[in-house]
Amino acid sequence: MPASDAPDWPLRQGTPAYRALTLAMLFAGFSTFSLLYSVQPLLPLFAADYGLSAEGASLAVSLATGPLAIGILFAGVLSDRIGRRPLMVWAMFVAGALTLAAALVPGWSALLALRLLTGVALAGVPAVAMAYVAEEVDVASIGAAMGLYIAGSAIGGMGGRLVASLVADVAGWRWALGSVGLAGVVMAEAFRRLAPASRGFVPGVGRNPLAGIASLFRDRALPLLYAEAFLLMGGFVTIYNYAGFRLLAPPYGLSQAAVGGVFLLYILGSASSALFGSFAGRVGRRRVFWLPIVLLLGGVAATEARSLAVVILGIALVTVGFFGAHSIASAWVGRRALGNRGQGAALYLFFYYLGSSVLGSAGGVAWTHAGWPGVAAFCLVLGVMALALGVLLARVPPLAVPEGPSTGPVEP
Repeated sequence: MPASDAPDWPLRQGTPAYRALTLAMLFAGFSTFSLLYSVQPLLPLFAADYGLSAEGASLAVSLATGPLAIGILFAGVLSDRIGRRPLMVWAMFVAGALTLAAALVPGWSALLALRLLTGVALAGVPAVAMAYVAEEVDVASIGAAMGLYIAGSAIGGMGGRLVASLVADVAGWRWALGSVGLAGVVMAEAFRRLAPASRGFVPGVGRNPLAGIASLFRDRALPLLYAEAFLLMGGFVTIYNYAGFRLLAPPYGLSQAAVGGVFLLYILGSASSALFGSFAGRVGRRRVFWLPIVLLLGGVAATEARSLAVVILGIALVTVGFFGAHSIASAWVGRRALGNRGQGAALYLFFYYLGSSVLGSAGGVAWTHAGWPGVAAFCLVLGVMALALGVLLARVPPLAVPEGPSTGPVEP
């Protein structure tokens, strides 16, 4: 029986297979973001140990996200040939092992080399996660499924940073990295056991990757969504990259563990991604995409206050706004990239992590030369640009013929 004729395919909310897939995707998101960004709260420790500037220490993040962005382009094409699930399993195991190794090697250069390789390995997860979900899940359930994957990313980003901060405060940053690497290996095994075998995947051998990319850029919405990924991720990472430097210094003088506690705000991102993903699926992405961006802008403005409580509130709003916008945009890409979801998702995430790498480090220059007001001004400019692009996206009409087996309403 062809997969498309199977009574339990595509996967729908409320079924055991759907629950297994969403749990597996939670683990995938957790692993990816914890391994990628666990070094973020450790940047001041790297700067102190190796005599680095803020932007120099930020290379521990940027030299993982930059290669990841490039690797995503190749991983998307590779997944079109060997399948989404096998690539994700191997990527998670290798990235966990490389993070364990980074905890042991001597020297800043060796650590950066392993961070670069970790970024390359991790490319195999986000590059295909959206395509995997879009191929296996009923159209009406895609928004919720992607929201849960991004919720896992938020939990992983929070958990990896928090664990790294707490362990570093007690035992140093090497033990912190080792703990996160071990957790990544455990998450890889959990994903391997839970993720359903692909039934909607059709190998793409023989496709011309360049022709596929050209077709994606002919779409009126996709280039705007790629630009949104670049701008929003760049602003979000900049806030979190340099918040630690600000909060460790006077007048706040927080401890490393207390700064790590700020990353508990990621739980708000988890809730926000699921909420905005479901809400946009009901009322339309064009009608609500502007809302989380406005929340993000308000949060950036609030971080300029002197009061610690207001600064924390601002970071919370930035987190809610970013994850809400990312949830909507990523699901939107999955619906617009008809017949070429692997490359469509890969390009979105290429610009997403490119923003993290390039703009995240550029924000360090703003910190060095103008302190937090410079960082906030930099992120406000990025947010305003994202809001302007959101207005343009709202004017792009839906595709004439939605793709997928569902008979429910769809707004590509």
